[in-house]
Amino acid sequence: MNIREIGLTIRKRRILLKVSQKSLGEISGISVHALSDIESGKGNPTLKSLNRILKALGFELRLGVVGDKRRNMP
Repeated sequence: MNIREIGLTIRKRRILLKVSQKSLGEISGISVHALSDIESGKGNPTLKSLNRILKALGFELRLGVVGDKRRNMP
């Protein structure tokens, strides 16, 4: 999932929950301007900020690492 898809997911969830950007910002400690940028795919949030936003919306942030398919490495 890229940042644009993450931003769209955040926006859809926020609207579904009927939460304004202002309220989400207050809950997560993220500015309205930063939330707007993230939702539009223009922002580059830190993992800490992203986790705070996602937690406020009831999501859990999970990260994974994928091996290099060009090499014979596990």
